[in-house]
Amino acid sequence: MKKITISVPSSVANVSCGFDVLGFCLDKPCDEMTVEIKKTKGLEIKIINEKSITTDPKNNVCGPVAFAMIKKLNLNHGFHITIIKKIKPGSGIGSSAASAAGMAFAINYLTGNTFSKLELVKFAMLGEEIASGAKHADNLSPVIFGGFTLVRSLNPLNIISLPTIEELYVIITHPLIELKTKDSRQIINKQISLEKAIQQWGNLGGFVASLYTKDYELLSKSIDDVIIEPQRLKLIPNFKEIVDAASKYSLGSGISGAGPSIFSICKGEKNAELAMDTIRKITDKKKLEYNLILSGVNKDGIKIIN
Repeated sequence: MKKITISVPSSVANVSCGFDVLGFCLDKPCDEMTVEIKKTKGLEIKIINEKSITTDPKNNVCGPVAFAMIKKLNLNHGFHITIIKKIKPGSGIGSSAASAAGMAFAINYLTGNTFSKLELVKFAMLGEEIASGAKHADNLSPVIFGGFTLVRSLNPLNIISLPTIEELYVIITHPLIELKTKDSRQIINKQISLEKAIQQWGNLGGFVASLYTKDYELLSKSIDDVIIEPQRLKLIPNFKEIVDAASKYSLGSGISGAGPSIFSICKGEKNAELAMDTIRKITDKKKLEYNLILSGVNKDGIKIIN
């Protein structure tokens, strides 16, 4: 194999109660990524549909991932990379994670599948560090493993695949503004009270338990962030109105990743469609433009197209 084309999905990180540790993979939107071995060393990156992303390998998230893998594998060649970008940068649904994860997956496949999924996340974290200023794996893990994942530890890296409930559907409400993860992280006050920490641990434990037991009532109660979201709400246009509108049909809503997108988890596609209709009534009244996406939970992660 000298060339591979893959579909790399978007993802929701944090999921309210699991800041930097919990995430799940979406069926859509997905980037299309083609990686081809070239005879000479170095990387050539081409981005289609998005002019704001640099193609300089030193500053593009694909660069550090590829360079680290090339060094580890002692390769004497480089790669051509073409990305048809469908996951909007700064949208809060893992645009940079998709590119970093896709890069790791593609190189691994083209060089004989030497590395495990866990090792691919480690490589991809080098790209996420460029995008957000910190190594984190809550978007990367579901993209590479599929479904819901829990990052139990970063050092050593320990990722747990959680059950995926097929009845869950998700609405992504994306105000068409860009919110960089680096900027969104800078406003967070790292000093938290013990009381709030205990509440958050309880919600995270409850959410994980709900996936194993398919307890929708517990899942709904657990989608509650008492630490990070209260600090970020001012960055999200019409957050309260949208969450309130979705609440009649959704199990819960929250900020997707660093925002500005809002996720709303629903039981069944019909409830998701009804939730999206109620959200649309709110967004249609506002001056800001919004994209509304209805997606299932992607159990497989990255898929090979060709």
